[in-house]
Amino acid sequence: MTVTTPSELIHHTVLLDEAIDALNIQGARINGVYVDGTFGRGGHSRKVLSQLGPQGRLIAFDKDPYAIANAEQILDPRFSIVHESFADMHTALSDLGIDRVDGVLMDLGISSPQVDDAERGFSFRNDGPLDMRMDTTRGISAAEWLAHEDEQKIREVIENYGEERFAFQIAKAIVARRASESISSTRQLAELVAHAVKTREKGKDPATRTFQAIRIFINKELEDLEIGLVAAYESLAPEARMAIISFHSLEDRIVKQFFASKVKVAQPDRRLPIREADLPKPHMRLISRMKPTEQEVLRNARARSAIMRVAERIGAS
Repeated sequence: MTVTTPSELIHHTVLLDEAIDALNIQGARINGVYVDGTFGRGGHSRKVLSQLGPQGRLIAFDKDPYAIANAEQILDPRFSIVHESFADMHTALSDLGIDRVDGVLMDLGISSPQVDDAERGFSFRNDGPLDMRMDTTRGISAAEWLAHEDEQKIREVIENYGEERFAFQIAKAIVARRASESISSTRQLAELVAHAVKTREKGKDPATRTFQAIRIFINKELEDLEIGLVAAYESLAPEARMAIISFHSLEDRIVKQFFASKVKVAQPDRRLPIREADLPKPHMRLISRMKPTEQEVLRNARARSAIMRVAERIGAS
């Protein structure tokens, strides 16, 4: 099996210019502190650095060792990379002596090199080890999890994280297969799912939802997102912005609901004797919701499902 090395794989940064514009890096803020919650292959980070002034600072996070190796090639003194999830943002920033930041960008998609490198096990298109970990130095692989987890839990993960209506049949097939042989490769799992799924949307591989579900679970993506959104908000200075790029409905729903919780506040009965100045006020305001242009999708088909939501912090409280 021929494996393409990560350095040979190409990644197209989604909504590159739009995301940087959303951070509103201008005026005194060009010398502010910014966070790239998902360095990936560095497209957004490098663009942010090009907009910063000499006193500006960018802190990037990533769980992927390959991303960390790529980031360490950036020798700009304004740049720092942290080998952690953005869920650890609050602690990491505190350790760096940073209390408030002027903007946070989080691109929740997996990078093309991660998908296209068969050794990572994210994709069913090329056969490789069934790993799926963002951070290959920690945790258990997808193969290890499938080898030991009970059928009910496997079904729940595939159903909840993949929104797969054939989750029961797939989980049952996995448990039956592992009784006779280990499921250790992406091709094995993809073929097993294809036999268990009776119908599928036109143009979509039967294994798509199952691979997505297991990847999300193994990497605790939704849990990290919920924690990371809170950490990012708590780190924002007044009038600083959060720009979040999601790629599937589960992520986008969490981002949308989080922003809504900060934009809308429960108001007391207007008949009560409360001064206008004492009424609860929203903590954020929505700036925009954006999708890639047709031209970007033509250049990069993986951008087609991306949605960027942007919100700005109103007060420091």
